[in-house]
Amino acid sequence: MKVVFALLLCALCFLGLDAQCPEPNTLKDFEGNKICARMFEHSNYYYEQSCGGEYIDAYPNEDVPIIPSSWNNRISSLVVNKLCSLTVWSRTKKNGKKKKFSSGIVYRLKDVQQGLFGNWDNDISAYYCVC
Repeated sequence: MKVVFALLLCALCFLGLDAQCPEPNTLKDFEGNKICARMFEHSNYYYEQSCGGEYIDAYPNEDVPIIPSSWNNRISSLVVNKLCSLTVWSRTKKNGKKKKFSSGIVYRLKDVQQGLFGNWDNDISAYYCVC
């Protein structure tokens, strides 16, 4: 039984290695400029299928009180660069609920609690990213 459990645990670890999400310390745009955070439209119960679809980049010290309308309430997963933090709001002009994400990968914003009953999936309307 212990062997089966160990093999299952190893398999789950290897699944995480194939994740679509980029590593935080590798976030750069096409010109090689550092990106503070990358926010994706898709997430998935299986982490290796998260961070899919289109994405929007937040650059260091970028303050966006009104996210472009095509991205309003559309973000489902995100990656924050090393030594950076991303603060998001649930309403435009930095109103509503507020959440700060540190460096790392958030595979599913659906798993991030917002208040008593909500979550952050498809609920970002403003952001501020700092490195």
